[in-house]
Amino acid sequence: MIIRKANKTDLKNIMKMYKSCVTGMVENGIDQWDETYPNDEIIIEDLNVGTYYIAEIDRTIIGGVNIDNNQDDTYLVLDWEDKSDSFLVVHRLGVMQEFWNKKIGKDLMLFTENLVIEKKLKSIRLDTYSGNPKAMEFYRRLGYNELGTIDLKPNKNKYHCFEKNIIK
Repeated sequence: MIIRKANKTDLKNIMKMYKSCVTGMVENGIDQWDETYPNDEIIIEDLNVGTYYIAEIDRTIIGGVNIDNNQDDTYLVLDWEDKSDSFLVVHRLGVMQEFWNKKIGKDLMLFTENLVIEKKLKSIRLDTYSGNPKAMEFYRRLGYNELGTIDLKPNKNKYHCFEKNIIK
């Protein structure tokens, strides 16, 4: 498996990966994502600014994540451990359903931790949907601390915010 920065020609296969991921989520009773999100427009924005990364096996995109320093305004109400504001934010981590439980998500998160080190930053922030207990447990197992909840989307349950300090 390789992890690389995605380019615009990857869009169709990124969306194929998300379709598989969303199908698996719905089959497991997780209503975090649907046919409207993630969508082409959002991923195109990620690709245009060069912050989207993909995991590939034999040229098949099996996972993806957007990694930038843009946090939703709702994050500002939380008491983050990293007071330096020297962080990256993880958005839209997804893995093709047939590759779940094969450490692809973990590898993408370890890749993110390495980006923090390379960029001489200090921490990673993210949110995940309260209706996705597997994702919440995944981040806890990777050493992320839960710092509180936010209301990110109308008509959805709360989102739990997590942080991991990489460099103290």
